[in-house]
Amino acid sequence: MSELVPGGNLALPGGAVTVRVPGPFDVSALVTDDGGRVRDDGDFVFYNQPAAPGARLRGDTLVVDPARLRPGATRVTVAVSPAEPGTALGALPSPTLHVTDTRGRTLARFTPPRPGQETVLLLAELYRRADRWKLRALGQGYADGLAGLARDFGVEVVDEAPDDTPSPSPRPGAASGSPPAARPPLAAPAASGPDGFLPLVNSARGEAGSPPVSLDARLVSAAREHAAAMAAAGRLGVETRDGVSVYQRVTGAGYAYLTIGEHLVSGPRTAAEFVAYCLRADASRRGMREPAFCHAGVAHVHDGRSGDTYWTALWAAPLTPDGLERTAATVTDLTNRARARAGLPPLAVDPRLTAAAQAHSADMVARAFYAHTAPDGSRPWDRATAAGSTLRTIGENIACGQRSPADVVEGWMNSPGHRANILKPDFTHIGIGFAGGGRAGTYWTQMFGG
Repeated sequence: MSELVPGGNLALPGGAVTVRVPGPFDVSALVTDDGGRVRDDGDFVFYNQPAAPGARLRGDTLVVDPARLRPGATRVTVAVSPAEPGTALGALPSPTLHVTDTRGRTLARFTPPRPGQETVLLLAELYRRADRWKLRALGQGYADGLAGLARDFGVEVVDEAPDDTPSPSPRPGAASGSPPAARPPLAAPAASGPDGFLPLVNSARGEAGSPPVSLDARLVSAAREHAAAMAAAGRLGVETRDGVSVYQRVTGAGYAYLTIGEHLVSGPRTAAEFVAYCLRADASRRGMREPAFCHAGVAHVHDGRSGDTYWTALWAAPLTPDGLERTAATVTDLTNRARARAGLPPLAVDPRLTAAAQAHSADMVARAFYAHTAPDGSRPWDRATAAGSTLRTIGENIACGQRSPADVVEGWMNSPGHRANILKPDFTHIGIGFAGGGRAGTYWTQMFGG
């Protein structure tokens, strides 16, 4: 075991580590990149939001699994604050950090110099260096509370920090080149949902000029299953302990969607409290008022062990042939605008490439993978040929998690490999595929040919 001093480092073993700070303290953590900034409010783990991908908080104990952190995360900063609001850390015993491995063996211990009037103390950070994770002892104090700490790390702070757990990060993938040489019935939901949920939501939507939504029995069923799974696990999450995502529950209930949003929250006791809570933060307020949504589903489940109530609210627009065609046309238009800015001619829509792209997006959802090479070994040019294409050169961009054509094209253009495909002079044709579901919620395919 290592007794660390401020600035001391320790190489961590592979796998998860447990960080515990016993005593009259609240433990929190911030998941960041090398720049020390969170990606969004979901990277702040504390008593009102006890989980993020790869980090889980229970009481005075934080479990961090570096391999399961969100993409791009390279650092987890651990902080403590007094459990009793308004108390200075100097009035309490010095906090001691205990770090153990998956077998319960103690790896390190750190007791910082006794703080004074500070109300938050950064105790340590777990950080990645090359392909290894390390622990560094800190001992840095903050005088303006947890809110001040959160703001410094880039968290948008309202009266209480948001409870929404983020969706899986949007991920792009690119491949380009030529083939090798020679190569049961559902019961209808209550008309207004629990505690008059629907009138409250539609009132908020009306104030923003958005059309009303109606409850859909399939979304209600998916929301109920997901809320129950979160309550059973005792934590919020887009993907629950059984390995099933909220999006898989939606498609499993028989609802095929073109666009979707979710609010996962614990704490509110009534629909009125839940709606008021969601309207307080910009991101959740925008989701509730999104004009594109026309259906909703909501459910809450009480966890008798913790006393928490877990809520799942779903907002969606159904997948229709016209809607899918409009989505693909928008992606194509945005792609051709990018080519025009680079002085390149537009790409023509090719029905064979479209069929291959659509089949690949649907396949990624159905077989739960995200790659250019499918589980059966087929690659982009194989799929194009199978769809009847005779074009000589084939390229492919894929992405998952983005909620709109603008978001997905922007992501591709911000990535050198995807941008190179979009701006490749040799390409003359394009096909777009989209499918909702799976672990990430949305899967996009952009296939090029020339």
